[in-house]
Amino acid sequence: MQCDSAHCGIIDLLISTMLGHTISLLQHKWCCSLETNHGSVAPISFTSKLQYPKQQQLLVPNNGGVMSTTSFGSTIQCPKQLLVPNDHEELLYLKHKKNLMEARGLFYEAKTQFDVMLAIDLLQKLDIDYHFTDEIDAAIESLYNKRSNILCGETNNFVEVTLLFRLLRQARYPISSDVFHRFSDDGGEFMPSLTENIDGMISLFEASNLNTGENILRKANIFATDYLKSSMAYMEPDSVKCIQQTLDHPYHMSLQRYKARQYLKHQRREEGWKRVIQELARTDFVLIQSLHRKELNEITCWWKNLGLAQELRFARDQSVKWYTWSMTILPNPKFSNYRIALTKVISFIYLLDDIYDVSGSLDELHLFTKAINEWEISAIDSLPFYMRICYMALYNTTNEITQMWIALCNAFMVEAKWFAHSHVPMADDYMRNGTSSCGVPVVLMHIFFLLGQGLTHDNVNLMESYPKLISSPAKILRLWDDLGSAKDEKQNGFDGSYLECFMKENPYCSGQGARDHVMLMISKAWEELNRECFFYSSSFSQDFVLACLNMARMVKVMYTYDDEQKLPLLEECINLLLLGKV
Repeated sequence: MQCDSAHCGIIDLLISTMLGHTISLLQHKWCCSLETNHGSVAPISFTSKLQYPKQQQLLVPNNGGVMSTTSFGSTIQCPKQLLVPNDHEELLYLKHKKNLMEARGLFYEAKTQFDVMLAIDLLQKLDIDYHFTDEIDAAIESLYNKRSNILCGETNNFVEVTLLFRLLRQARYPISSDVFHRFSDDGGEFMPSLTENIDGMISLFEASNLNTGENILRKANIFATDYLKSSMAYMEPDSVKCIQQTLDHPYHMSLQRYKARQYLKHQRREEGWKRVIQELARTDFVLIQSLHRKELNEITCWWKNLGLAQELRFARDQSVKWYTWSMTILPNPKFSNYRIALTKVISFIYLLDDIYDVSGSLDELHLFTKAINEWEISAIDSLPFYMRICYMALYNTTNEITQMWIALCNAFMVEAKWFAHSHVPMADDYMRNGTSSCGVPVVLMHIFFLLGQGLTHDNVNLMESYPKLISSPAKILRLWDDLGSAKDEKQNGFDGSYLECFMKENPYCSGQGARDHVMLMISKAWEELNRECFFYSSSFSQDFVLACLNMARMVKVMYTYDDEQKLPLLEECINLLLLGKV
């Protein structure tokens, strides 16, 4: 059966736009290659002349630039004053270039190892460290080679030890958490005198979140957290805000750009070299924000012109939310085209999720899953009309990476059968299936190849084996999603919950006990992810490792619902990163 002309037009448009900047579609399923620059991607110029369509502006908050809706759809608009005119953007770029030159010079003026560490830490906190990759790499190597000067120095250099540990470990240098035993008493507990240094306690808390399963770091986290919480009762309001932000959003477990925006928001204007760094961060933020708005505009136009939201009324229409995933997972400006391509992939995951959870009957889902597994164009003949639209679009745009999509649909189908037959699976069975149905493996596989890994048989096998660098973020997402008491806006379907499975197997466990168990599982998954990132990720590029970390970091933002079934953290993230002024 053939599509009518209107729907063929939708499909043709999708074929011409989907992944057009990054993926060369070749016919054979595995004997093909992805045409990228194999990691040598040219940076995107801040002054690239991307134009907005005349009929649509990017984003129009209802109260002075602050988002007041949780739909995250393409109907959100942005006031004209938030868009950066091209001539103003040119001036910003010149100012940015001047600030960058000044900051680069100041970087070499650091006199001591501690000065170097503080400079690196500030650049990372302000999310401008990507401008200084060579300088930071050289400095970190020097710090590692001379680490004994600090690690074997005086016992009162608490801040230096904790900061050095965090900088070296997050840079994947082999450093043992045994360095913290020097700050423990004979009973193995941290010495109470350490609490006299508030900066040291904050630094210890941040370092403790790089745990790969070490007991000393678990103790450090409890010790620092308890002290920081109790100390807020005696602090000024501004200091309380700072401490609460640190506890709620630890640096390693949070989005770097979000933390940078918060840092700029709450920090006072500095003097001297810190002022230069701050000014660089502000201009950098404005220019990247402008680039992100242009990318989002391209996505919203693509989604609107595609017409799937109009044809498939049951599906979520949330292009802003989908783009926010890509914006935070691949933050470097040079990945502009990749963010656009990835957002299109993510939109299909949400669309498939809605088909399986909301719209399709079990018989229809059997047909759809069978068609996906066969992956032949003739398979559309047996499908209902609305499923043909989705199948054809998916078929024509991702023909070279089919197996992950097949695994995703098969996992969705398993959940659909469980629900249709009122079957609550064993918790372990649910998690094995849930790490596929959450969509993380599909997203990260696309990122893996977008970042320059050839589509070879070995690389495909590596990704299909679900390495822990992929399965750990998938577990974190699956469990955080299941902790939510509310479902996604406008989504009335049901696909199960780990909590339900766990409580069926443990009938004497309370609801809070089950939630505590899930939080422990999330902590263990983070430790597993940390081990992979810091010790066992040599087969992967640093950009891919960062993408996997950012995927896990974004989960809490995407799946923390309030009592009104809204997503306050996501709303805040969008307001700060896409709408807010610095």
